[in-house]
Amino acid sequence: DLRAADELTWERLLGLDGSLVFLEHVFWAVSLNALFILVFGFCPYHIGHFTLSGFKVNQMIKGVNFEGLLITMVGYCMIGVCLILFHTITSFLGFRKISRALGLCYLVVKVALLLVAEILVFPVICGCWLDICSLSLFDATLKDRLNSFHTTPVASVFIHWLNGMIYVFYFASFVILLREILRPGVLWFLRNLNDPDFNPIQEMIHLPLFRHIRRFCASLIMFGTIIFVMLYCPSRIIKSLLPSFLPYTTQWHDGVVDEISMELLLLLVFLPALQDQDHTREWLRWAVKQWCCFCAWTLDLRSYLLGDVPVDEHDNVQVGDGEGGAGAAAQPIQPRPAVPDLQDNEGGLGAVHQALLIRDGPTGFQAYIKPKYFVVRIIGLLVLMLASWLLISLIIIVVPIWVGRQIFGLWVEDGHKVYELYTSAAGFYICLLLIRGLSFCTNVVRQGWSTFGARLKEYAVMAVKAVIAFSLLLGLIPFLFGLLLDLVILTPIHVPLHQSPLYFLWQDWFLGLMYTKITAAITFMGPDWWLKAGIEQLYQDGVRNLHLTRILQSIVVPCVMRLGLSLSVPYVFSHGILPFILHDQQLVINVQRRIYPFTLLTVVLVFLLILQFRQFNKLIEHIKNDRYLVGKRLVNYNHKP
Repeated sequence: DLRAADELTWERLLGLDGSLVFLEHVFWAVSLNALFILVFGFCPYHIGHFTLSGFKVNQMIKGVNFEGLLITMVGYCMIGVCLILFHTITSFLGFRKISRALGLCYLVVKVALLLVAEILVFPVICGCWLDICSLSLFDATLKDRLNSFHTTPVASVFIHWLNGMIYVFYFASFVILLREILRPGVLWFLRNLNDPDFNPIQEMIHLPLFRHIRRFCASLIMFGTIIFVMLYCPSRIIKSLLPSFLPYTTQWHDGVVDEISMELLLLLVFLPALQDQDHTREWLRWAVKQWCCFCAWTLDLRSYLLGDVPVDEHDNVQVGDGEGGAGAAAQPIQPRPAVPDLQDNEGGLGAVHQALLIRDGPTGFQAYIKPKYFVVRIIGLLVLMLASWLLISLIIIVVPIWVGRQIFGLWVEDGHKVYELYTSAAGFYICLLLIRGLSFCTNVVRQGWSTFGARLKEYAVMAVKAVIAFSLLLGLIPFLFGLLLDLVILTPIHVPLHQSPLYFLWQDWFLGLMYTKITAAITFMGPDWWLKAGIEQLYQDGVRNLHLTRILQSIVVPCVMRLGLSLSVPYVFSHGILPFILHDQQLVINVQRRIYPFTLLTVVLVFLLILQFRQFNKLIEHIKNDRYLVGKRLVNYNHKP
């Protein structure tokens, strides 16, 4: 009986055995949920509401979008201020336990607010500034953006947050690349994300709030300046020098897929494809290295930037970077502070965090030779950096778009009116292929003309195989997938029954390419089956060891067969068989328009029923084994056939 009371079976959990244990679980779940909402939602909201009412500013934010969120954040801020005040008073009066508890509560509120500022507020501000600085590129005004925000505030904030996160991510990736080139210590003002000792939560707990605010404002100034130089200034220059080049075309009159899908295609397909290319990273690394060498030679800052100059004792050696250390004279390295004893209870929580912070001592610095007029040289370096950003932005904004427009102009009458996502993607890939081809030809010619001929033949065979494989994997399969998605989802949603649908095969291929990428990513994360095995084998082989026969047998033929059957069977039934059975023409048309989503729902329903039937049988066997099976012996079980 005791063993049965301790067991938690499905019958007891769902209350099927007559007990009320499940009511206890439901009660605790509802109680904890209500307590969580009360403590972290209800109380901060009303504290913020009372605070704003006390300062008589509640009418200013009344009716504003996200009013509840703003009031709740004000409430959390007031809770943090009250906790600081009570912590100071209890510390002064000597109530150590109460003071420590209040200090821990303050740390929780502080970390929560800093996380909101770092993860939500900062990307939104960057995304809004990106949008404002790029208005000239799209011939838009600030009034248009405000109207869009008032129409759909949640979607507008999400798009700006997403753009800001993408910008922060690629900026962090570029900083990681810079750390591989520059002297350790040059980028002392930026966080080293690759540092194994970097712990942002620990920094949020230990560092004072004023320092976090100062760092937040400094990050905003730095990121905002980069956006201003790389977006706003180039757009104004292009409008002055090339007035017919702008604005960018953001809509295509032949398209049925909205621009958000195309931006997701850029985010999920083109940008990861560019980032995954090792040679692209090597080209960028080489270009940055050459730029640093040029600046070092021009401004005599090679020891400061690259750190590959031997340091002599007679030189003016700088041994410290950081706040106040960049322009200071050479000073001896200060001894490492003593580490507090973790077992010592006198230090409290602050001593523990101090011990965690200084456990490894100062790292990540290399001494350099400080030349004369160092501050003037640093200012010149900043000016060169801004000018380089401006020039690179002009090239990126103009050249790929122009190349893409020329390509689309070969078969589209108005090539400059094509949606610019298409032109920019085509232009970027054409430019990368040209650079790759020139680099390959230069390296092979240096090895001799005989080697060049052999390599040319090898790469010609490889190119033919790659073209065939890519035309099937990135052409036929995405086209069939996109057409199926159009018939199953887009057409039933967008086109009424009394209208005739129009299908744009180019748009269907783009849609299928995006969702094929998503399907492949989900397949990698899923269980082992034939598609996952085929994709993994293709990934392991690469372009050099491409096997067309294996690709056809493992991926192309099964996928095309299933997609083809999904497209052809409903079509043959609705257009070939059904008109001979039914004589009502309107009913036949309705069936033809809804046959694809109905088939999908039927297949999904049958699959779920089969899955639930199998799981239910497993559950029944599990319950029988728990009740009647003792070890390897079956007892008290009278099966009635």
